Amino acid sequence: MRIIFIRHGDPDYQNDTLTEKGIREAKLLSERVSSWNDITQFYCSPLGRAKKTASYSLEKTGREAITYEWLKEFSYFIDDPVTGRHGVPWDFMPEYWTQIPQMYDKEGWKETEIYRSNPELLPAYEEVCAGLDNLLASYGYRRHNNYYIHTPKITEDSDSTGHSQDTIVIFCHLGVTCMMMSHLLGVSPAILLHGFYLAPTSVTILASEERMNSNAFFRVQVMGDTYHLLQGGEPVSAAGYFTDPFQQ
Repeated sequence: MRIIFIRHGDPDYQNDTLTEKGIREAKLLSERVSSWNDITQFYCSPLGRAKKTASYSLEKTGREAITYEWLKEFSYFIDDPVTGRHGVPWDFMPEYWTQIPQMYDKEGWKETEIYRSNPELLPAYEEVCAGLDNLLASYGYRRHNNYYIHTPKITEDSDSTGHSQDTIVIFCHLGVTCMMMSHLLGVSPAILLHGFYLAPTSVTILASEERMNSNAFFRVQVMGDTYHLLQGGEPVSAAGYFTDPFQQ
């Protein structure tokens, strides 16, 4: 099984939609998405910038997306102890977060003062994880400890081993993608949020490896890919990034 996460295009946060650049990005993305064969289902965040991004791909493929509330951006605001910023629970200064050992632990980050400062944050994380697990269960992947057990369904969409050939595409946001990936990979979201950049309309692909006894683990094949922008002559946006993206 494949999970394809797509971040929305260059955002107009004030109006929860896309900038003119974001629209150009989403149109280039749609050319790429429309070339993908056998997409099982599209899913989308309820927020305007994700829905607008998805709309071009859905129109080009003649498909519809299922919207889930838990796919909205992970905007459970905190007060940054260094800058005083009241905003999303990442973009911390390195001299702050790297000095907290729990930030590197897949469970320990939940015990840090900063992430416990907003009482809605940790229940929201559990809601995202549960939403993802319920979605995967609908495809036969049930969470067991820190991996999944796949119940094969031999259909025309299965290969000779019974491995699922389902591919789902999720249009959403940088933060919530990192939260979902932290659950799938068993790592702290702080590492993903501060160590990886997902540019607007970037494509991130995970696929299940099922080598023995239907035990499955989702492994990253591609992260933050933007070749559709570079091929289309559209610069990669720096939205959510603090330096210039590589443009080649």
